[in-house]
Amino acid sequence: MIKFIENKLVPILIKIGENKILVAVRNGITLTLPFTISGSLFLILANLPIPGWSDFLGPFADKLSAPVAVTFGAIGIISAIGISYNLAKQYKLDAITCSAITMVVFLLAQLDQEYTLNVDNLGAAGLFSAIILSIITVHIIKFFISRNIVIKLPEGVPPAVAQSFAGLVPAAVAIVLIWFIRVLLNFDINAFFTWLLSPLVMGLGTLPGMLILIFLISILWCCGIHGDNVLSGITSPIFLKYIAENTQAYLNHQPIPHITADGFYIVFMCLGGTGATLGLVISMLRSKSKLYKSVGELSLPSAIFCINEPVIFGFPIVFNPIMMIPFTITPMILCTLTYALMYFNIIGRPVLQIPWTMPPIFAAYFVTGGNIPAVIWSVCTIVISVFVFLPFFKMAEKKQLEKEEAESRENLEPVLNSEI
Repeated sequence: MIKFIENKLVPILIKIGENKILVAVRNGITLTLPFTISGSLFLILANLPIPGWSDFLGPFADKLSAPVAVTFGAIGIISAIGISYNLAKQYKLDAITCSAITMVVFLLAQLDQEYTLNVDNLGAAGLFSAIILSIITVHIIKFFISRNIVIKLPEGVPPAVAQSFAGLVPAAVAIVLIWFIRVLLNFDINAFFTWLLSPLVMGLGTLPGMLILIFLISILWCCGIHGDNVLSGITSPIFLKYIAENTQAYLNHQPIPHITADGFYIVFMCLGGTGATLGLVISMLRSKSKLYKSVGELSLPSAIFCINEPVIFGFPIVFNPIMMIPFTITPMILCTLTYALMYFNIIGRPVLQIPWTMPPIFAAYFVTGGNIPAVIWSVCTIVISVFVFLPFFKMAEKKQLEKEEAESRENLEPVLNSEI
């Protein structure tokens, strides 16, 4: 089984993760983080779970929430700029020119029936069209630039002016293409791309879809590959769309629509990092093995902030058949239980985007907008991770203790012989 995963499954996933387009999508989407996290801070301040806080703010609450509409309401256009910029850099094109053309193309695609800009599509509703239009636009530019089908100006013209004219032909072609489709044919590009990606969106919104994702991420990590990065080019846009829609519903005091929004996986399944290895770190702190105890002490500070490379490569978990089991099943157990609790509205769902390095418990409080049952559950997830990892850790500890005792005897024998 391990050989099949290592030789057949992992190479396929690595190729997917190294694809230039998916890398550009992953890196481009991260451009939205400063804006969505900043918007979340305003939303937190406007909705602090303190008795009488809403009455205290009064009409000022709406003013305090205003940046949310600008930050979460612009993630589509921000993503279009970020993705096109990163993809252009990989193709060694002028990134600023590509981003500017993509932005115009994206805005053109968001015209309504009266040919005015539909601002609602600049946010989460337009995220998928932003991704695909970015890719298409950059490839149109690449086609013309690589074949030297550009307007060339005489020598002596300032480079900035020459560069702007070099992008004229591909810009005109891209704009005419989208104008023809959206305006003349009256084809809703945004709705089409949303429909096209709906199976993937629906899949990651379900418990089976999340379990498959967690399994693949865990397997990649067990082979020494950053599983989260490999698959984030596919998953990040979907989770970002979910959290933006959840934030909007939370702002409007409506039922929260999505469970698996951004924060669901990171906050409740990645305690101490991927694989919920905080339970393993806590187990190591009480270990009788000198090696494991020192690894636990060194790993704890980073584990608190959800960074667990010291554990994965220091324990190690990589290519360790014993520890691969809890590393994989712990987040899957937590995923199942957390999904059930959110499905039945026992704990709050993710409504705010937070930094992924925020420590557990605090992260659960902020990501759910101050939901206390979610905080209590976050404590429980730490306990569960300890109990799942503990029996497997004890097996590894037993072998390590035997090894340390054998080494101790070997080091002691020369001393005893010299005394005799």
